[in-house]
Formats: sequence, structure tokens, C-alpha cells
Amino acid sequence: MSVSKSLRVSLLALGVALPLAAGPALAQGTAPAAPAAGAQQGSKVVARVNGQDITEADLAVAAADPALQLPNIPDEQKRELLTSYLIDLKLGAKAAEAAKVSDNPDFARKLAYTRDKTLLDEYLDQQARKAVTPEAAKKLYDDTAKTMTPEQEVRARHILVDNEEDAKKAATRVKGGEDFAKVANELSKDPGSKTDGGDLGFFTKDRMVEPFAEAAFKLEPGQISDPVKSQFGWHVIKVEEKRTKPIPSFEEMKDQVNTYLERKTQQDLIVGLRKDAKIEKLDDKGNLVEQKKQ
Repeated sequence: MSVSKSLRVSLLALGVALPLAAGPALAQGTAPAAPAAGAQQGSKVVARVNGQDITEADLAVAAADPALQLPNIPDEQKRELLTSYLIDLKLGAKAAEAAKVSDNPDFARKLAYTRDKTLLDEYLDQQARKAVTPEAAKKLYDDTAKTMTPEQEVRARHILVDNEEDAKKAATRVKGGEDFAKVANELSKDPGSKTDGGDLGFFTKDRMVEPFAEAAFKLEPGQISDPVKSQFGWHVIKVEEKRTKPIPSFEEMKDQVNTYLERKTQQDLIVGLRKDAKIEKLDDKGNLVEQKKQ
């Protein structure tokens, strides 16, 4: 039985339906982390199985397992479920030993694979933690911000209709002084902006289809376009404001910067390990495959 299958058994025994879990590891607050009170707290016993201790540290390891994610479950219930799972794990492992499961050659290969994977994951995590410092994150942000070219944004409203004749009629009304938002509410076929008086908010030129963007960015605030055709129909556009798009602050970008630093550190480590290693690949006949230089 796999880890996820054995967890389902534990949960079903408690009368709880297990949601299908996938996605990132439990670093986003969905799993009960071990209390940060040092080794003494981690060694606190939470259960015993035939005299074998299960500790807070064991719970933390289980909680960090991507296969054991339990989103949208209260922490106390989550803790109980993980504890029950670890109890079943101990019992099942003991039964597997008695059945000499470990004597199977396939078991040794799986164990070696799991050990290598765990070692690599831990090594990459350790090195990433060293690299992702406040100083490194701020430097990366500052260096990147220097290279960013300010972009112009406009805030515009539009009226979308099916044909040119209707667009001309709408343009005549709003250029004649009727309230643009009122006419958009009455005529526009765009469900996303119709109820907001045709308001599209701020956008950069690349966010809109070319004919629409070209027309909008040529207008000054308060100006209204002639009918403009796009693949969606015919538009009448009114520009409300223009501004230079502000560069996001460090605080707004900090999580993305840290994620980039972490991934780049790990990628660079793997590339470095490959560069310094002698790697040989063989074809199905046992002959060496010529390696391309990376």
C-alpha cells in the first residue's frame, strides 16, 4: 500500500473523507508544524505503539510530506489524523518486517531511491536557505528594478457593439454629451465591463488586442475615439487617465524574489554537480551514447 493509500485507510477509520491532495509542500500553513521550542519540544512523545515512541519531531516530518497534505482541515483534527497515520505506519512497517518484505530486491532499490531523493531534497533545501537572505533578496530587487523600463498605462472605458453602424450611433451620442458610462450600460455587449460603465481599469499596451490598444494609447484623457474594429466587434473608446506604471515595491515582490533566489540556487547547484561529474549514458545494447556538451 502506498503512503497516500495507507493515509486514506487511517482517515476512513476515523470517519473522515480525505480530499484529493496535490500541489506544493505544506510550507503554506496547511500542515501542523512542530512547535519551535528546540530539540526538547521535538522529542516530546505524542503516542506509543507497542512501546515505540512517536514524537513531535515525527509529526513534523509527516506534516512536511507532500503526499500527506490535508488542506481546509482544522489544525487539531489534522494533528489527530497525522498521529493516527503514524501509528498505522509503525504497525504496518512491523508487519512488513515480519513478512520479510525487505528481502525482496525491489525493496532495496526503492529504499535506495528514497534515500537518495531525501538526501538531495534536504541538501537543496539547506543550500537554498543559506542563499535566500534579506540582503541577497534586496540586492536582486534593486538590480532588477534598475533595468526595468517604465511602462505607460491608460485607464479607459469602451462600448462594444456588433457592427459599425451601431458603433457610429454610440459614438455620436457620447461625443454629443451623453454620459459614457450610461450609454455603455445600455448598449455594450462586453459582459466584463458593461455593468461598470465600460470601465476596463488601467492596462498596458500589450494587454489589449492591437487595433484597440493603438487607438486607446493615441487618445488623451477625456477624448473619445471613432469606431474601432477588432476581432471582438466594434468599439468606442474613452480614455479616462494616463500614467506611468509604478514599479512594484520590494515588499510587494519579496515573495517572488525569494522564490527566484531559491530556485536559481538549486538549479545552479545541480548544473555544477553535473559539470564536475563523469556521466555516461548507455543505449539498449550497452554502448556509450555520445554526450552533448551542456
